[in-house]
Amino acid sequence: MAGSRNDQRDAVPGDGRDETEAERLDRNWNALLQELRVLETGTQILTGFLLTVAFQQTFSKLDPAEVTTYLITVSLAALATVLVLAPVPLHRGLFRQHRMDVLVHWTDRILRVALAVAGLAIVGVAVLVFHVAAGPVAGIVAGAVMFVIIASLWLALPAMLRRD
Repeated sequence: MAGSRNDQRDAVPGDGRDETEAERLDRNWNALLQELRVLETGTQILTGFLLTVAFQQTFSKLDPAEVTTYLITVSLAALATVLVLAPVPLHRGLFRQHRMDVLVHWTDRILRVALAVAGLAIVGVAVLVFHVAAGPVAGIVAGAVMFVIIASLWLALPAMLRRD
């Protein structure tokens, strides 16, 4: 357990947990780390896949719209990767500074932005692949469908479950 139990009160009275503020922050930090590990793996695989596309022989056959979509999608995937790695230097900079509250707060914010950027990168992949394979209309439809799926599962479902 983190630190001493000088403060015996619950961090959040009535939440059913017997923990200090420091213990709550440690628990929240560990939950954030687990989420970051999942997102980090996904963004790194996506970014790696996208980086190989430019070195394929058929890349030179992409039209300007496809190249633009590709470059935007690579940029989003790279940004998502940077965002999921950002808590590491943040932790390093705040290590042993007794600033776990700041670390948890900012990591939560960064993780939310990283999810949004990763979602847009996934939409970009759907647009690009369907555009190349089946044409621009298929690309737009695939991107729209993927956007709706991500918005439904990543935003609407958690919001609905919070209300229940």
